[in-house]
Amino acid sequence: MKRAALIILDGWGYRTDPANNAVVQGGTPNLDALAARYPSSTLGASGLSVGLPDGQMGNSEVGHLNLGAGRIVYQELTRINLAVESGDIFANEALLDCAAKVKESGGALHLIGLLSDGGVHSHQEHLFKLVEFAKREGVKELFVHPLLDGRDTPPTSGAGFLRRLEVVLAEKGFGRIASVAGRFWGMDRDNRWERVERAFNAITKGEGERVTSPVKSVEEAYRTGETDEFIPPRVVVGEDGLPIGRVEDGDGVIFFNFRADRAREITRAFTEKKFDAFCVAGRPKLSSYLCMTEYDETFDLPVAFPPEKLEKIL
Repeated sequence: MKRAALIILDGWGYRTDPANNAVVQGGTPNLDALAARYPSSTLGASGLSVGLPDGQMGNSEVGHLNLGAGRIVYQELTRINLAVESGDIFANEALLDCAAKVKESGGALHLIGLLSDGGVHSHQEHLFKLVEFAKREGVKELFVHPLLDGRDTPPTSGAGFLRRLEVVLAEKGFGRIASVAGRFWGMDRDNRWERVERAFNAITKGEGERVTSPVKSVEEAYRTGETDEFIPPRVVVGEDGLPIGRVEDGDGVIFFNFRADRAREITRAFTEKKFDAFCVAGRPKLSSYLCMTEYDETFDLPVAFPPEKLEKIL
């Protein structure tokens, strides 16, 4: 086997148009000579070519990862996007196991995560497909607990995202929004547990401002100067004034954020055996808690899209 050298020029690109093109304008006689003497080709450095969403600019880290692996390494967002688009998500073993356990217990399934199209921590299309999945699998009841964004999306766009979610739930004829809160409360990452406690108690105990319309309650918050990120937990109640969808014993949870850092704390509150950051006495005994991706390698929890194990790399 002949030996070869892998030489990387960071920030180097190929484009024939000389306008705003330092490479062409600077002249590259040595590279030109090598390309003329030996076989040459080009590789895509952005979008799906390097495992990123279509149209997204590449970067040094992603480029080196793909070169070192000798293949396309799909980022978590792209992996899930492809599974959603192809329908492979419906055959995901971890999701199927979660649904089976919920059905066996006779409980409800709860979808918790950031309602956003920002693509930084989550994507609403993943949530919509999970709604479809739950209906296909025959889960008894489905409740959604959206966390509003306002950082990776405009600060008062949450009401629009909630409206879109309501349309999807109505079209599927399945699922209801059970609580709403800003990400400030449910997605802390700096051990400010008093925030996480507020979100956790809204979801599990029905504690928080009680509302009948999540969209209207958020619009009212805008009128008082609140924005998506900071909206305190609201709990949706029925005609009897009681919460329609608290997490209870036997229920299952899918936390659908794909980025780990802001999903860890609330996941610990739900699942950690010796959790003591705040009182979780009477915490629901879940049939399943499924993480969309691996939030922490020390968590003994099922994962829908675990890290890929790459073999035969450079």
